[in-house]
Amino acid sequence: MRLLVTRPEPDGERTAAKLRARGCDVMLASLLRVETIDADIGGVWHAVVVTSVNALRAIADQPGLEHLLETPAYAVGGRTADAAIAQGFENVVSADGDVHDLARVMKTHLRAGARVLYLAGEDRAGDLAADLAGAGIEVATRVVYRAVALAKFPTDVRDALAAGWLDGVLHFSRRSAAVYVDCAAAAAITQQALAPTHYCLSSQVAEPLAAAGAPTIRVAGSPTEAAMIGLVTG
Repeated sequence: MRLLVTRPEPDGERTAAKLRARGCDVMLASLLRVETIDADIGGVWHAVVVTSVNALRAIADQPGLEHLLETPAYAVGGRTADAAIAQGFENVVSADGDVHDLARVMKTHLRAGARVLYLAGEDRAGDLAADLAGAGIEVATRVVYRAVALAKFPTDVRDALAAGWLDGVLHFSRRSAAVYVDCAAAAAITQQALAPTHYCLSSQVAEPLAAAGAPTIRVAGSPTEAAMIGLVTG
């Protein structure tokens, strides 16, 4: 199977390597480039919440991290939780789901009046602060990274799509799926770019592709890399 992975680095190369180990021929085009944003993460917090490994990478050299590591951390899924543990957080809880699952878990653990530090990206899915506000939990959002979109496909990817060489494309975020559609339009190959099977981390990720008219979309059973790889190779 000939596949395109659109995930940002370094995650994209890891996913590509796992697919190659299963016999797939993989191209990699990181349609989003992650940039760190300096932010003040100091303060007294009852909990820290992260919805992306990118947020943890972004604070690796931030002043105040050592103190923050003593604070209970809530992660959207297992991989983010593992990254938080590796970074040194002593008490980590994984919601094993999406941002709504995360809010639900936090409501069962935290009392009204709790102050939570949300280490976030500039572009976010869902509204965690609004989800928690009803339970009286105060969320201070600190944007610590942004994802910058490519304006066009790399030449080799454009040529592969135009020639119909690819069997499938893997999409891990709604934003990257939207960028994929935009890049296809910019290259005047929308029909060819939508023709492969599109493997999506969630139904939300699939929305830009469905709106553009992609004929074949498959959605992972859970929002994890393992589920995505199983969807493609299972």
